[in-house]
Amino acid sequence: MQELIKQSFTESIHTKIAALDVLAPIVEKAAETMLQALLAEKKILTCGDGLAHANAGILANALNYKLEHERPSLPAMALSSDAMATSMLSDDNQAYQQFSGQLRAIAQSGDVLVIVSSNMNSPVCLRAIEAALSKDMLVIALTGGDGGEVAGLLGPNDVEIRVPSDSPVRTNEVHQLVIHSIVDAIEKTLFPGM
Repeated sequence: MQELIKQSFTESIHTKIAALDVLAPIVEKAAETMLQALLAEKKILTCGDGLAHANAGILANALNYKLEHERPSLPAMALSSDAMATSMLSDDNQAYQQFSGQLRAIAQSGDVLVIVSSNMNSPVCLRAIEAALSKDMLVIALTGGDGGEVAGLLGPNDVEIRVPSDSPVRTNEVHQLVIHSIVDAIEKTLFPGM
């Protein structure tokens, strides 16, 4: 069993090393996009499919509260995927509208949608991107593999952070590292010395 555990660690390390040079400039662009939106008094909205939704929540909470150091809260919110919303939408066969409906209700032009997806063809994520673009939002998509249909929806000002891995588990691990790196960069830029 120890060998299996060591293999998981090794695969994770290799995926992160492979991602480092490829993703660093793209992650910087994503952090700058979010920073400019925050400086313009816009908000960051996040969502994700399946386990990736947990990473979307981590991003929103890290912006709201802190990553490592106490500082003022930043305007961010993870779109809801609670059981009640899912149940209400499934009654009308509209489960794919879960995030897009929320975006149409609360998003403003200039806000940023950060979508985290290990299934790059998830209908709920695709509808969210379409809703964001219709509201003149910028989109930052954390993906993996070939980017799937998500990559095809993004415009020239949007940012795709595509992890060079076909493994959903390894992709999810790198997404979490990317999220921490983005929040760290934003915190240190907005609140130097904290």
